[in-house]
Amino acid sequence: MTSEYEPVDALPGGRREARERAFHLIYESEMKSEGSEAVLAGLPLEPDLFAIELVTGVAEQGPVIDALIVDHARNWELDRMPALDRAILRLATYELAFRPDVPTGAVISEAVELATRYSTDDSGRFVNGVLSAIAAAVR
Repeated sequence: MTSEYEPVDALPGGRREARERAFHLIYESEMKSEGSEAVLAGLPLEPDLFAIELVTGVAEQGPVIDALIVDHARNWELDRMPALDRAILRLATYELAFRPDVPTGAVISEAVELATRYSTDDSGRFVNGVLSAIAAAVR
């Protein structure tokens, strides 16, 4: 899949910062019960184009993404997961399923890092397990 946006390496801060920004926006969208377009429109400064692509991709593919997460998160319902974990899983699942240009290891590693930094003590392991199962299924 090719992107209509600038090459990621040309973006200030690269993919890692764009992913982190996208994660925050996905989380904000859910917490405010607003669509991603409304959240993006309400920003004083537009985020990197890659972050926009990630946020809109997650919104567009939401039902497919959520189904993959539910299918691979053993004994967990989506609404019972911590909201931060849900946002991280949605972002990473979008990349695994719809962005084959992004290496699997990079997606999982950065998702685990976000979970470790922002969510519960057990979130890193949980996110790693779910994403590993999803990656095995979609890649």
